[in-house]
Amino acid sequence: MADHDGDLPPGPGAPAGRPAADRHVSVLRERCVDLLAPALDAPGAVVVDATLGMGGHAEALLERCPSVRLVGLDRDPAALALAGARLEPFRDRVSLAHTVFDGLPRVLADLGLGPVQGVLFDLGVSSLQLDEVERGFSYSREAPLDMRMDPTRGTTAAEVLETYPAADLARVLREYGEERFARRIADRVVAARAVAPLRTTRELADLVRDAVPAATRRTGGNPAKRTFQALRVEVNGELEAVRRAVPAAVDALAVGGRLVVMSFQSLEDRAVKQVLAAGSTSTAPADLPVEPPEHAPLLRLLTRGAETASAEETALNPRAASVRLRAAERVRPGRLRRAA
Repeated sequence: MADHDGDLPPGPGAPAGRPAADRHVSVLRERCVDLLAPALDAPGAVVVDATLGMGGHAEALLERCPSVRLVGLDRDPAALALAGARLEPFRDRVSLAHTVFDGLPRVLADLGLGPVQGVLFDLGVSSLQLDEVERGFSYSREAPLDMRMDPTRGTTAAEVLETYPAADLARVLREYGEERFARRIADRVVAARAVAPLRTTRELADLVRDAVPAATRRTGGNPAKRTFQALRVEVNGELEAVRRAVPAAVDALAVGGRLVVMSFQSLEDRAVKQVLAAGSTSTAPADLPVEPPEHAPLLRLLTRGAETASAEETALNPRAASVRLRAAERVRPGRLRRAA
């Protein structure tokens, strides 16, 4: 099993405790496999799991499609180690890469792989990251304000809170958390850090609770949820990576190849929807009597809007409650037209 980018062996180095299969229930696992499998039957087919996580979807694809080669990407070294151990039985058909998912074109080029038959994205924070308290992703448990998906590099949430001017903090909270009280919270952060830096999740959650109006605190769950989401997106550059990676995945697909994307927040889903809408729409002028082949859609949508998890799945796996799944099939050669 190749470690394409980094020094991770395929199993050792995983966090102590339960193996990946016991830690996590993959959201919409069978639906993802059902959507991708028709494109993966041919000998030499390649599927990219661009957000490998703990390998649940990858394992299911390798089991269902006995000749497929899987390329797994993840920025989290701990997730790669856990997934590597889980996928050890398939080691001859698996390559792993330590990279953010927008590194997909580079990884494929370095592996000498041409157009691929499938790409899967499972966007957002992973169960591993949520469950490891010390990573600082949860507002309900005390931990350092880190929030990096790759803890070996990058700026922490504490550093963002310590260094961003109030206007920039407010922009992050408003754009990435859709927070109505963004400026109030940002001003409170600036005032608090003048006394002492914010270092823990509990300190930030308490500050947000005190900053928003009392009436707001009585409904809609924990008022810190949107602030934590916004900081996580900012720290990890998530939306920018999605906006680069999904168009790149479309361009990487062979004709007949399929793309499946699961999102767990509205901003991600909106970005995915825009890419798929662009790819599934003719670019020919409306008044042309015949559509030139080069203007025909690149994609055929496989889902009607965004699919959600069933009530039964959500009851068994509460993290499926907010999932939005979109899928498409490549129907002709060409490159996706980027937004101006």
